[in-house]
Amino acid sequence: MNVDLFDFALPNDRIALHPAAPRDAARMLVLDGEATRDAEVRDLPGCLRAGDLLVFNDTRVIPAQLEGRRGEARIGATLHKREGPRRWRAFIRNAKRLRDGDVIDFGAGVAATAGERGEDGSFVLDFAGDEPVELLLERAGRMPLPPYIAQKRGIEARDADDYQTMFANEPGAVAAPTAALHFTPGLIAALEAAGIGHATLTLHVGAGTFLPVKADDTADHRMHAEWGRIDQATADRLNATRAAGGRIIAVGTTSLRLIESASGEDRIVRPFEGDTAIFITPGYRFRGIDGLMTNFHLPRSTLFMLVSALMGLERMQAAYAHAIAAGYRFYSYGDASLLLPGDDA
Repeated sequence: MNVDLFDFALPNDRIALHPAAPRDAARMLVLDGEATRDAEVRDLPGCLRAGDLLVFNDTRVIPAQLEGRRGEARIGATLHKREGPRRWRAFIRNAKRLRDGDVIDFGAGVAATAGERGEDGSFVLDFAGDEPVELLLERAGRMPLPPYIAQKRGIEARDADDYQTMFANEPGAVAAPTAALHFTPGLIAALEAAGIGHATLTLHVGAGTFLPVKADDTADHRMHAEWGRIDQATADRLNATRAAGGRIIAVGTTSLRLIESASGEDRIVRPFEGDTAIFITPGYRFRGIDGLMTNFHLPRSTLFMLVSALMGLERMQAAYAHAIAAGYRFYSYGDASLLLPGDDA
């Protein structure tokens, strides 16, 4: 499909620079079958059914943004995928000044040697020393806010908490599963009281999620792989929910993509551990999920393509036009949408 089909105009002032407070006070646009209505995230218990299951990503964002020097040259690095105990692949700022074998000093006793450069322009970085890389990043790294936020206001101390979900448990992501940022313990309690359960899986979100689609046709776009895991108990619970007539509602596109990667044509979710580079565009037949809660995405992005695959391109174009006109806040710290294609979809 032509990527231009997924373009739309977004006013600059619609980009949220801080999350709603409290988190579940964010607005939520509900698309339920053919119906569309405005709500708030705290209304979610009334938007779902008893027996439904929300599935969250429990990845934890690490301070994966580094600033260093190679000689006199300033080098910026954003880690995006672990490739070994001390090896990460990273997107590099000022990459023209970096060569295979160069050592980057990130300060605070943290250094890494650059390895081969990939086709996407990223470099392998091998961190020196014996300390766990997670400890090195705690000393030298910063929270990797999306560029559309960081370029507007810089990184603030509060982002260390604001950019983690209440489910964050497994360190390894360099971007938050932002749909889950809207949840609070009080909202989870209200959902449980309404008979709506929740489960977790792990997908370590990479910085590739923010890369623009540069190809003219979706068939020519290459997704970055991300590591994920669904254990046997979680797979069993998802399958049991659906067998009992409940719906699987992914919270965030990361949860959705991992569930779909683990699902067969028979719509059974199986245990999964490894990389996924699934790319979902209109025409895809969903097998593992029945709905999605997600934020509002960038024009021409793989994530807007995904929601268009779930609900239909024209429906999502109309929904986004409504959201823009009604003053919804967009992107990582923005408002939410609940997408329920209906039982006949």
